[in-house]
Amino acid sequence: MNDRIQNKSLLMIEDDEVFASVSTRALTRRGYDVTVATSIDSARDMINQVSVAFAIVDLNLAGHSALELIPALRARNPDARILMLTGYASIATAVEAIKLGADNYLAKPADIDEILAALDLDSDEEEHDSQFQEPMSVRRLEWEHIQKVLLENHGNISETARQLKMHRRTLQRKLQKKPVAG
Repeated sequence: MNDRIQNKSLLMIEDDEVFASVSTRALTRRGYDVTVATSIDSARDMINQVSVAFAIVDLNLAGHSALELIPALRARNPDARILMLTGYASIATAVEAIKLGADNYLAKPADIDEILAALDLDSDEEEHDSQFQEPMSVRRLEWEHIQKVLLENHGNISETARQLKMHRRTLQRKLQKKPVAG
């Protein structure tokens, strides 16, 4: 952790240029040396070119999953703190991101303070343990379950619909909606 405090190099993999720009300015003001990649291909290049202490990875890059980048990031930067950041949070993708080597997972919208807290789990572990979490709504639980089954079926909507005993068009309509909050 001490080396990370001195080394504030950070790779941000984010395709939303406005969010990346605002976040980069805020992180730079706090002393971080930020490198930004805006696509899967540019992220792969950056991962091979720079060593970082921190990485913020947007899950959805122009319709492609950035989960595949986590093992490469972890291999190149074994001690880095890796945060998966997404506007489409689900338990299934959170579990997958952690299994692949991410240290934490955070849903958007998130401000810089929340992002930095998520990157530094060591200092906030006790705080996270003591927080009371509201139970998820039935609609959110349904969303999470659909995402889990969809992930297990590698994105195959027809097979997912069969397993959920749901019409394929109904499943497609549910998937087009944004995730239900809490």
